[in-house]
Amino acid sequence: MKSPWNSQSWTWIKFTDGYGAETVGQFRGFPKDVKISKRLNDVIVLTSDYLYRLDFSTYNIIETEDQPVYQGMEVTPDGFFIFYDCDEVFKMGKSISEMEKIQSPFKMAHISFKNWNGHKLEFECEEFMNWSRCEIMELDTSTWTISVKKNASQQNL
Repeated sequence: MKSPWNSQSWTWIKFTDGYGAETVGQFRGFPKDVKISKRLNDVIVLTSDYLYRLDFSTYNIIETEDQPVYQGMEVTPDGFFIFYDCDEVFKMGKSISEMEKIQSPFKMAHISFKNWNGHKLEFECEEFMNWSRCEIMELDTSTWTISVKKNASQQNL
C-alpha cells in the first residue's frame, strides 16, 4: 500500500493454525495490537500506519484503514471488536468502515482498557479538561453503554 504517511517500521506476525502450519504476515507500521474473533472469522492487526482486517481462515487482507487514530482494541466475549483513541470508544460493525462511537457520560481523555468481568470491560480515563478527575469506567457490551464504576483516586485511600 502506498501512502505518503507510511513509516519505515514493519510488524511481523506468525500465525499458527490448529495443525501447526505457520504463516507469516508483514504489515506496514510499528506494532500496536492484534486480536482474533473466531465468531466473526476475522483478525484485526493495528499498527501505527494501518488498521488491517484479515480473513481468519486464509489470512488474506479484506480491508484496511490508513492513519488509524486508534490506540488499542479488545474483542468482546461475543466476538465484536472495540477500539479506543485518545478520547472515544468505538464498536466495529461488519467492517472497518462501520465504526460506531459509544456515548460516554462525560468527555473522556487518556483512555486505557484494563480487564473483563463477564460482558463488562473495565477501563480508566480522565475527564477532558478536568485532569484531576480520573475514573474507572465500565463498558457493558450487552447494552453498549458506558458508565462510571468508581473513582480511581479514591481507590488508593
